[in-house]
Amino acid sequence: MKPRQKVPVSASEQEVLDGVRVRLITKQERERFDRLIETQHYLKDATLVGEQLRYVAEYGHQWLAVMAWSAAAYHLKDRDAWIGWTEEQRRRRLGWIANNSRFLILDGAHYPNLASRTMRLCVDRLDADWRGRWGHGLLAMESFVDGQLFRGTCYRASGWTHLGQTDGWGRQREDFYVRHDRPKQLWVRELWPGALGLLRAQTLPPEWEAQEAAVVPHCPYKVKQLKRMIEYFRGMTDWRGWIKDYPYEGLLAVVLCATLCGVVLGQRDLGAFAKGLTQAQRRTLRFKKNRRTGKYPAPGETTFFRVLKFTDPWELEVALQGCQEHVLGPPTEEDRLIAFDGKTLKSSRGIELASAFSVKTGRWLGTEAIQPESNEIPAVQRLIARTDMTGRTGVADALNTQVETVQQIVREQGGDYVLTVKGNQKGLGQTLQQLWDARQGAFSPSAIDVRSGAESGNQQRTMGGASGRTLRGQCRTSRVSVCPTSGQALARD
Repeated sequence: MKPRQKVPVSASEQEVLDGVRVRLITKQERERFDRLIETQHYLKDATLVGEQLRYVAEYGHQWLAVMAWSAAAYHLKDRDAWIGWTEEQRRRRLGWIANNSRFLILDGAHYPNLASRTMRLCVDRLDADWRGRWGHGLLAMESFVDGQLFRGTCYRASGWTHLGQTDGWGRQREDFYVRHDRPKQLWVRELWPGALGLLRAQTLPPEWEAQEAAVVPHCPYKVKQLKRMIEYFRGMTDWRGWIKDYPYEGLLAVVLCATLCGVVLGQRDLGAFAKGLTQAQRRTLRFKKNRRTGKYPAPGETTFFRVLKFTDPWELEVALQGCQEHVLGPPTEEDRLIAFDGKTLKSSRGIELASAFSVKTGRWLGTEAIQPESNEIPAVQRLIARTDMTGRTGVADALNTQVETVQQIVREQGGDYVLTVKGNQKGLGQTLQQLWDARQGAFSPSAIDVRSGAESGNQQRTMGGASGRTLRGQCRTSRVSVCPTSGQALARD
């Protein structure tokens, strides 16, 4: 291999290389920066796409070079193969790659090694500057070089890797590409060792995981799927007197898509999610076209605020369960174990809900709001009253180990139950322990007579057994497991 000859550098040129500094341009310098790109750069265009930074390399007060970084290309076959990430990882982590979209050594400043020196100085500060401006860091860089005009020598000297040629498409706007039939060299580089592994990692360190979570999910559903979703909401009552741009069923379909994609924080996030819908998706949702622009607009935050405020919860529950049954199919034997539980709704300022769902399949069966100054017991009882428990077993925590709840499940809904008894429910725990010891684990449901003392106002209560199920007036033998150390008991058939 022929050794590469080192370009001789005079004392004055070396002084410039030693004294060159790279910094971000100011707002006042933006016009000068754009003018230099438009007059001296071969693309003659200073327009950048997405997140972006602009730098100048100067010696003293003399500008020697200008450089711009912007959003990475959406799809690059060779780059994506180099990284080895999945399609979803690419979508969520693409913002961690910056594109060196403009690099210009100004007329009269073509000093030997200036390009590679400027590149190194800029790369050294790029991640910190990007965090300061855009709130997240970078892991890799990419750039395109027109091989008919340049060799890419400064990239090679700066540790970049040449992956091959592009297919000859150029990004003109945020979501629009045109063919220019002039393939470019594709150069890439990790910003620091090991950064490439993070781009394709299944799990991320907390810092990068938080940055990934901040990316608004996109809607992956196709036209056919969106049309099906709309049908489930078509029969719901629209509270609006007139419809302007967005039909009600289309808005609810957006909320459903966003929820399935993990958007759960409220109307602001729904608005951001809707903004990411493609024109084809918006058209399918029957949003009204803007005659002036010829495009389908996306609903904003205030629109979703009204949707969330005025939608009838019972109508919505019926529609969502119809959609769920289409996806999961009708209930099966795997849906026999039903859990009832209360939770605080995320980002709701303390609103609490009680829900019923199938333990094994995750099938949602309904939700009740927990009233202020109350607890989940009445809400769970309302849920049980409208849940078909025939042939099913209800599961709940110790808070719901109540006589009225058990009677609902057994006598009114025809089901069984599995309930927990904690150590602070001493009367019931001791009774179950005594019955277990006396009957060796088997006893008649009618035999449990619990005197709960102060917990129930010294009133005698009769619990209908461990499973408590009475069938045609006859009691069925059941078993109960009790932890002798903690006093916890788990009743079961």
